[in-house]
Amino acid sequence: MAHPDSDAFVALLPLRPPFRFVDEVDAVDPGGTVTARYRVTGDEAFLAGHFPGNPVFPGVIQLEALAQTGAIGVLADDRYAGKLPLFGGVEKVRWRRLVTPGDEMLMEVTLERLSARGGWGSGRVTVSGEVACEARIFFAIAG
Repeated sequence: MAHPDSDAFVALLPLRPPFRFVDEVDAVDPGGTVTARYRVTGDEAFLAGHFPGNPVFPGVIQLEALAQTGAIGVLADDRYAGKLPLFGGVEKVRWRRLVTPGDEMLMEVTLERLSARGGWGSGRVTVSGEVACEARIFFAIAG
């Protein structure tokens, strides 16, 4: 079930379609944990080439979806209002399940450490309760 302010939280992202990979936000603890969703429609242009006749949602874009989910948690924190969190690095990445058209990705990110210059978060993408991707994400704060 989407958070009552889901659209407002999604709107915090400085990204717009076709490069926004968060449809709705289920829960937000500003500066803490965020849970969000993205539905893979099959209409994403890049799926035509990844892979023709057997579309698979790219792992790197799963990481981007996690980063965007974490960015909502950062931007919902008053200390970072109007700032620009940038994807700065990733570690301990594992992909465990294919994500394909019709799947709904549930992204959960916990921000571990925040400072004026950046921070770390850990997250995972699940589909139907199965882990698809997990990683630690580093971000830098600009602007």
